[in-house]
Amino acid sequence: MFSIFKKTGTVEAIDAVLDMERIPKHIGIIMDGNGRWAKKRNLPRTMGHKAGVETIRRILKECNRLGVRFLTLYAFSTENWKRPKDEVNALMSLLIEYLKNELKELHDNNVVVNYVGNTDRLPLKAQEALKEAWELTKNNTGVQMNLALNYGGREEILHGIRELVVAVEEHRFSMEDLSEESFKEFLYTKGQPDPELIIRPSGELRLSNFLLYQGAYSELWFNQIFWPDFTEAHLRQAISDYQKRDRRFGGVKGE
Repeated sequence: MFSIFKKTGTVEAIDAVLDMERIPKHIGIIMDGNGRWAKKRNLPRTMGHKAGVETIRRILKECNRLGVRFLTLYAFSTENWKRPKDEVNALMSLLIEYLKNELKELHDNNVVVNYVGNTDRLPLKAQEALKEAWELTKNNTGVQMNLALNYGGREEILHGIRELVVAVEEHRFSMEDLSEESFKEFLYTKGQPDPELIIRPSGELRLSNFLLYQGAYSELWFNQIFWPDFTEAHLRQAISDYQKRDRRFGGVKGE
């Protein structure tokens, strides 16, 4: 389950072994290591987050080229409010700046910009920027980028339960129809397939409250490199490793 990218690998060499018919439809990425990347270079943590935005641009384009349908990026968790206020404010400003500067290019590249999480707590300008991006790009047919903002897997499940209860009370849903699949309709990722692959750079070996319900059978790929240094080659290596795994979903091979 733990995979380290070999420094001798190249994009070309990795691409040669990819089965383009088995590219994951949905990939989740925990974008980790921005602060440590900056610290290693004696830079402010905010510079690490800015460098991380550049990585988003490259990886998003690569996902579009490879035919990935959904890319969920863990951008700001429900726990990240505990960080210093200056850093939180900088992250929110960076989000607004990213959407303002990149929206036209994202739209021109057929990307759908979506957001998941309890975004009501975000600054009003950030909420407005997210809604504007969604309205402009919602009919595009390329990769859908889900920005997970003020997102937590446990909070999402509780949110889904509350939505389910309301739907039952309003007679829009019957408890007799409740199943693992039908409950997904009450989650933030409604209508999307579960992520087949979840990637986490930076050396940490945990999900950190990310896509807990949807990721029950996701393949996990960990790497020591910090997110700002994550490249298209690393993405392809992760997909290549994913394609080599035997996904049995609790069954026995050959059944």
